[in-house]
Amino acid sequence: MFDIKSVYEASSVSDAVNHLKQDEDAIVVCGGTDVLIRVREGKDAGKALVSVHNLAEIKGITMDSNENIIIGAGTCFYNITNNDIIKANLLSLGEACDTVGGPQIRQTGTIGGNICNGATSADSASTMRALDAEIVCVGPNGERTVPISEWYTGPGKTVRDRCEVVTKFIIKKENYKGYFGYYSKYGKRNAMEIATLGCSVLVKLSGDKSTIEDVKIAYGVAAPVPSRAPSAESFAKGKSISDENMYIEFGKKALSDMNPRDSWRASKEFREQLIKELATRSLKEAVRRAGGKI
Repeated sequence: MFDIKSVYEASSVSDAVNHLKQDEDAIVVCGGTDVLIRVREGKDAGKALVSVHNLAEIKGITMDSNENIIIGAGTCFYNITNNDIIKANLLSLGEACDTVGGPQIRQTGTIGGNICNGATSADSASTMRALDAEIVCVGPNGERTVPISEWYTGPGKTVRDRCEVVTKFIIKKENYKGYFGYYSKYGKRNAMEIATLGCSVLVKLSGDKSTIEDVKIAYGVAAPVPSRAPSAESFAKGKSISDENMYIEFGKKALSDMNPRDSWRASKEFREQLIKELATRSLKEAVRRAGGKI
């Protein structure tokens, strides 16, 4: 049974914000795959739900005149994975979204909820972090844009105010154009599994495909929040893709930036091994996708 105070179906984003402002017990819900679990577990029991599930204004994927990619926060994982813009430009994000839960969850759960729940294990979070996504929120004081680097404040916590609704994500052209990516997820099984560790790598190669011009790497579950590994990124720039030791050292540098923990899913020591191994594997695959021959 679900202990829910009430459910209100918002007619617009501004309508949702108004209802959230009027009722201090109200929380926003879209797909509900996270919120309803929290209600069932008693963490959000007795709350009033303000649903934005049917708002067309927060759904869909478009590219603007500057070639920035706009992803509606209410877009479900299935529609992200199978969108032509995503397939052509953000393949690793689509693949990451395709690892979330099972088919039913991917048809219902949204990328907005995945980012808003603040979980470091969220499958889309590490790739969005690597892409330097911008998060657009609408609240009582109007609209604001938050870089994803400033979004997370701790495990399960973000800067989003209770009365704010996340409406969309912006991926700037300079953060994806020319990059090729790969997302690695480690879990105890291949389906319906929360990540023990997630690693997303984006790489841009030189014109002759021989060296790394730029690289971005971000992790989930390697630190309290989805995090980049700046030491690894700095190390790899300008390095030859044919140097096997470079990939090994890249993993070691990534580990120096992370702070994994013990949990019932995995020990700290095992996660440290995964951090190095997934960095190496993901960089190699990203280089291959970029046209490099290792």
